Amino acid sequence: MSLGEEDIREVSKALYSRCLRAVPEDTRAALRHAMATESSETGRKTLDLMLRSAELAARKDRFVCSDAGVPVYFVRIGTRCDWRANIKSAIRQGFDELVREIDPPILQHVTNPLTLERGYHGKDMPIVTFDLIEDADYIEITCSPKALGSGRWAALELFTFPTLETIETWVLDVAIKAGAQHCPPVIMGVGIGGTFDYAAKMAKEATLRPVGQPHPEPMVAGIEERLFRAVNGLGYGPMGTGGDSTVLGVHVNYAAGHGFTPVAVAFNCWINRRATARLRAGQPVEWLPI
Repeated sequence: MSLGEEDIREVSKALYSRCLRAVPEDTRAALRHAMATESSETGRKTLDLMLRSAELAARKDRFVCSDAGVPVYFVRIGTRCDWRANIKSAIRQGFDELVREIDPPILQHVTNPLTLERGYHGKDMPIVTFDLIEDADYIEITCSPKALGSGRWAALELFTFPTLETIETWVLDVAIKAGAQHCPPVIMGVGIGGTFDYAAKMAKEATLRPVGQPHPEPMVAGIEERLFRAVNGLGYGPMGTGGDSTVLGVHVNYAAGHGFTPVAVAFNCWINRRATARLRAGQPVEWLPI
């Protein structure tokens, strides 16, 4: 039995709904840790409000935030997976069904960049990117809706043979410009190297890494730690109320490239919306922990 379009459609619909109603457990744990170490009383109260909002949304099966964002999916296809489906069309159908059925309804955030007309549909929407997983027998789909807070302040710059100091200074400048407008404490993803488009992809994918999991290479983990301390030292704090908790984590990915080095930064707001499922032919869906 092969995976079909119905399997993809139902899972993509469920993933989006899950993203809107739950703050991932690793993120809640990071918020609790931040509250325990936050020096600002107002910051601690703000973090407590966030945690209570997350618990209330889960208990009442309601949205954590009214900004549902736009549908963004990362699809990783196992090279040993048995599937027969038009995956992108199936994901689009799943989102269409969600728009019709979801309670409470979501707002019309899909925007035509040329006319500014808003709705639920648009060119190349949902946004879907693909990758391969060697020797895997499943398709893995991650949904991470992109909303204003987490999307507006992303940035990319190209350097020529930059030093680590140059890269880290620029990343910190991006954090300074974002201020508290991305709804902190945030997850900050950084992509270094590769090409213009690949750096942005690495930055976004870095935000999907479990909070608290450092990069396996000590040199890169060192960059993450320095940036984590520097950004939290800016003092913006939870939702801009002041304090030590502007980021819950800084995650860095890198790739080899040419002498020119693109560097990209992406954010996920404090809700850190993301949900993942794995589909295997003839087997129940595996919902990965969030």
